[in-house]
Amino acid sequence: SYSEIDGDSASCAELCALLSSLAQVPIKQSLAITGSISQLGEVQAIGGVNEKIEGFFDLCQRRGLREGQGVIIPATNIRHLMLKQEVVDAITAGTFSIYGVEQVDEAIELLTGMPAGKRDSDGQYNEGSFNQRIEETLLRFASDIQEFKKSTDTDNPEGNG
Repeated sequence: SYSEIDGDSASCAELCALLSSLAQVPIKQSLAITGSISQLGEVQAIGGVNEKIEGFFDLCQRRGLREGQGVIIPATNIRHLMLKQEVVDAITAGTFSIYGVEQVDEAIELLTGMPAGKRDSDGQYNEGSFNQRIEETLLRFASDIQEFKKSTDTDNPEGNG
């Protein structure tokens, strides 16, 4: 049963926020996201999915429901949806959406509007993709660390002890 609200259902949102920062790509504020994450980037089922969707829907409605608003949930939770009629009507009218995702990359594409990117046969991400931007940032961090190590090694050749 997925009726309890507990666990690590914010981990997908937290990861997407962290990756957004690394890629320096903003995420849409019109979408809510819930789901836990496996070590392989799989978005896993969470509890209280109906309550979470309806809660965000109520917030959107109070602020003026408009096209583009919705919730990203684990695809495995879709079969558990039992939403109030008001939410179903908004989905039918196209003013609210629910997106089921299996992988973090799918959520990233919905949240940013840009392709996540896949590695090619040479191990490189697609040019201009979200994941390429993250990789560039991490490589820059690694280079900065190496430069810092070199500068501290030459400043104090005897070590710290």
